[in-house]
Amino acid sequence: MAFVMLFISILILLLLITKLKLNTFVSLVITAFILALLLGMPPMKIPNAVLGSEGMGNILGSNAVIFIFGGMIGRLVADAGGSYRIAKTLIDWFGLKRLQWAVLLASFIIGISMIFGVGMVLLIPIVFAVAIEAGVPLLYLGISMTAALSSAQGFLPPQPAPTAVASQLHANVGLMLIFGLLVAVITAVVAGPMFTKLAQRYAPDAFKFTDHIEAVGEMKEYDLKETPGFALSVLTSVFPLIFMIIATVYKLVVTGGKTPLHPSMVYQIIDFLANPAVAMTISLIFAIYTMGIMQGKNMKIIGASLNEGMAAVSGILLIVGGGGALRGVLVTSGLSNQVAQLFQSNGAMSPLAIVFFAWAVASLLRIAVGSATVAGITAVGVVNGILATNATNSMLLVFVALAIGAGSLIASHVNDAGFWIFKEFFDLSVKQTFQIWTVLETIISVTGLIVILILTAIFA
Repeated sequence: MAFVMLFISILILLLLITKLKLNTFVSLVITAFILALLLGMPPMKIPNAVLGSEGMGNILGSNAVIFIFGGMIGRLVADAGGSYRIAKTLIDWFGLKRLQWAVLLASFIIGISMIFGVGMVLLIPIVFAVAIEAGVPLLYLGISMTAALSSAQGFLPPQPAPTAVASQLHANVGLMLIFGLLVAVITAVVAGPMFTKLAQRYAPDAFKFTDHIEAVGEMKEYDLKETPGFALSVLTSVFPLIFMIIATVYKLVVTGGKTPLHPSMVYQIIDFLANPAVAMTISLIFAIYTMGIMQGKNMKIIGASLNEGMAAVSGILLIVGGGGALRGVLVTSGLSNQVAQLFQSNGAMSPLAIVFFAWAVASLLRIAVGSATVAGITAVGVVNGILATNATNSMLLVFVALAIGAGSLIASHVNDAGFWIFKEFFDLSVKQTFQIWTVLETIISVTGLIVILILTAIFA
């Protein structure tokens, strides 16, 4: 019955947005309250589940600084002409025919250490500038960018979900990183440049060329000679990555990717600087200097850019918060636990069956709850029970962890904040977001499963 209530709530949400044309943020909050009531949650718990620390507050609390400061950095780089400089340079280096692959490679490198939301916020202005200069739709390059970021998020430590899953399964982080790189590269290519060709055929309306997207703002004309240098523009755009790379390498080399019980002062400092909110704050200060003061701008002009950047992403942030309200109800109501109970089993299973089982559990949890992280962590609790009654080895644990990562990405839809981030950044309708984003995530998941099963057959 809980799943029926969830299905009804999703239909109500789609009706409010597509038929009644109600504001997306408002529609999400209303639907979250309706779902909570349909699931029979105690009235006293509903406000916190929807708006408090379990729902909207949880998402906004962790993403507010990241999105707002990321939008400001993007606007500073764009207004200084840095995005234009990067776009011209990439086109000169790679040519129009290889731009997708250039974006895929750059996004993948960034995605290894940068969480999905941060990567999207920082890369969108640059990719948009490249698309305008090349005369191609943003989505033509954006699919490859998103596929790379999402693949890294699902399979590669030190991303939060893969790291947490590996830790709980006691899987070797080094082996997971090695095999995860193989899986992530293949899925990024299949869901990126290859899927773009298919998407252009069945959803051509989504691939429209535009020189203005609300979340980015209008791109201006610049004299190349008066713009910041390429290296400085790139450094400013991806400055948070520096802290995350340092933290990633340090943790893998010194602690094996695990948090020590008694962390040293050096570990604490590095971990502090690598926190996305801290990294974004430092990066914004750096961008104000490099893209503002160094370019001869006064603080009034710099302040105007900051205000424009904040205004551009504030609407998206609220919509992401609305998605968090819906997720909060699903998690608080215990729906994820109900899904997990469906898969309880104590029978003997082959390595291939265990891997497929792990993927299936995470997939259903992802579809029901929305959050990839929640789906992955919850799936571990179910899969651990299966692993306890079957013969396992270090390689199998790695492939089980990767399978959970693949399952946790499948079929993203309206209960996932990523769905709304993609919709707003690429200026798509709900229908188009289903056609592109939901299919893209499913391709990553299914392709990842196939590759992982092949690796399991060979190595486990």
